[in-house]
Amino acid sequence: MYHHFGESRFPSTNVTLQQFDAHLHYLEQNQFKIWPLEKVIKQLELAQPFPDRVVAITIDDAYRSIYTHAYPRLKKRHWPFTVFVSTDPIDKKMPAFMSWAQMREMQQHGATFANHTTHHDFLIKQSASETERDWQLRVRNDLKMAQQRLQTELGSAPALFAYPYGEYNSALQQLIKELGWSAFGQQSGVISQYSDRLALPRYPMAAQFAALPSFKTKVMSLPLPVIDISPIDTVIKQQNPPPLQLTLAQDDDVQISQLNCFASNQGPAKVTWFDKEKGRFSVEANKPFNNRRSRYNCTAPSKSSARYYWYSHLWIRTTPTSALK
Repeated sequence: MYHHFGESRFPSTNVTLQQFDAHLHYLEQNQFKIWPLEKVIKQLELAQPFPDRVVAITIDDAYRSIYTHAYPRLKKRHWPFTVFVSTDPIDKKMPAFMSWAQMREMQQHGATFANHTTHHDFLIKQSASETERDWQLRVRNDLKMAQQRLQTELGSAPALFAYPYGEYNSALQQLIKELGWSAFGQQSGVISQYSDRLALPRYPMAAQFAALPSFKTKVMSLPLPVIDISPIDTVIKQQNPPPLQLTLAQDDDVQISQLNCFASNQGPAKVTWFDKEKGRFSVEANKPFNNRRSRYNCTAPSKSSARYYWYSHLWIRTTPTSALK
């Protein structure tokens, strides 16, 4: 997933044009298939395995640099891609963003536009004066309004959604489920039959993570077969660092003995095996998380190739660290 193209004033979400060109060249030279995002979802609905070397290109926020830099490069290759749009900046004609007319042009050449809310708010935040029901109504209305704007301006509004800032919790996932949509986060990983369709992973490509060696590793990665997660919710509650328990499906190609997990901004995390034969283990960072968003990333090498299995779990800290134990 991408945000800005060739905009160095946004270093944490920018990919340089040289990096983006290198990404596209690598995909071309290594026989990758570029699928529309809706085809990816259809494959999940049919419970069909994905062919090897399939990639979907997604871009968040509808910045103007998508039109000026990314779109010509993707159009030249006849490659499909999806842009997740927050509609309010477009309606206000904010200069950093594309126009509806530009999006209509792009639709004719492989672009799909999908819901990213109206205002790009922190959706899981509930104000002190809101009840749970008030929060649900506010968020639902925001999402439905954005969907209607896409339908009105572009003639289509697919059942696809990207969480602003990649943030979601169980309550927001339930709301998305009721709308009948599939939703994408910003936690890294590979979409597969093991994926939660309300929290589909994407690899962020920006800053140091957009370097070509990192890109190659990620597009060649495989889905770590996680079949059970506890806790399901992403919000850190009583304990920080938060413990996470995972169970893996049996897969003879995964080198379980070399599985490692990492915590954001900390390096290796503690991995404790409960039952290796049944693939049950826990992960816990060595220190509390201080940032609002953090992740556990777990990887294991393949026995049959120089590729890695990958899984990422999002954590959100909504309470000051001092209030957590």
